[in-house]
Amino acid sequence: MKMQGGKFLSFILGAEVYGIPIKESKEIIGMMEITHIPKMQNYIKGVINLRGKIIPVVDLRLRLGMEEREYDQRTCIIVVEVKTQGNQRLMGMVVDSVADVVTIPAGDIEPPPEIGTQVEGAFLTGLGKTKERVIMLLEIDMVLNREELDKIKADVSGK
Repeated sequence: MKMQGGKFLSFILGAEVYGIPIKESKEIIGMMEITHIPKMQNYIKGVINLRGKIIPVVDLRLRLGMEEREYDQRTCIIVVEVKTQGNQRLMGMVVDSVADVVTIPAGDIEPPPEIGTQVEGAFLTGLGKTKERVIMLLEIDMVLNREELDKIKADVSGK
């Protein structure tokens, strides 16, 4: 599958730069209090109340199998829209810091390598080449699957 070029929101996790299509990001917010939900995967940090909407929050470092680290003043939450089986839901992703918005033409996007990446194949859709660096492009709809989103919703609503 050939990845489409366009504008990507780039962000930092550890020493690497990742990106998602800008159209999938809704907003970037500073860290806020996260309400923990018991019996969730370790990478699901809980939920936040964002202007009256309950949004699940995933620590992207943990979801991608990286080492946990303490949040600091640059840590933030990217609110994205996730599509699961026709439904669209908001989700927050904790990242080390946001870098910038970059334009990557389709011709500068290579398929992900078969081996040797720290990121699970299902999450990585391509490698975007810019003058300064390589940006790992993520398939945000795969970060949380439908069952996890449904479990969070049920736990929050008490059903």
